[in-house]
Amino acid sequence: MATTKNDARKLVVPAFATEKDEAQWWDKNMPQVEDLLLRAMKRGPMARGTAAKLAKQTKPSKNITIRLAVEDIDRARLLADRKGIGYQTYVKMLLHEALEREARTATD
Repeated sequence: MATTKNDARKLVVPAFATEKDEAQWWDKNMPQVEDLLLRAMKRGPMARGTAAKLAKQTKPSKNITIRLAVEDIDRARLLADRKGIGYQTYVKMLLHEALEREARTATD
């Protein structure tokens, strides 16, 4: 559980051996994390911090359809599973990183 003014229980985030272990822990503890987040938002500190800034920076997204080689999808699934994330999230992350890298290279 998380600490609140009226509650002495804490949500302790342990050290994780793998990203998969970490993802499973966060998934298991999501109700408590959400409760803490909502409480912080109601108290006000969220309005001033990084989370508020990131929320304002959220960019709109659009669904697309692309065809990928089956081998690439299988490899993405395997690598994403090792990280404890979905393969589509993993592919989006890789695409974003590649676009950032290419943009930096183009401006140099």
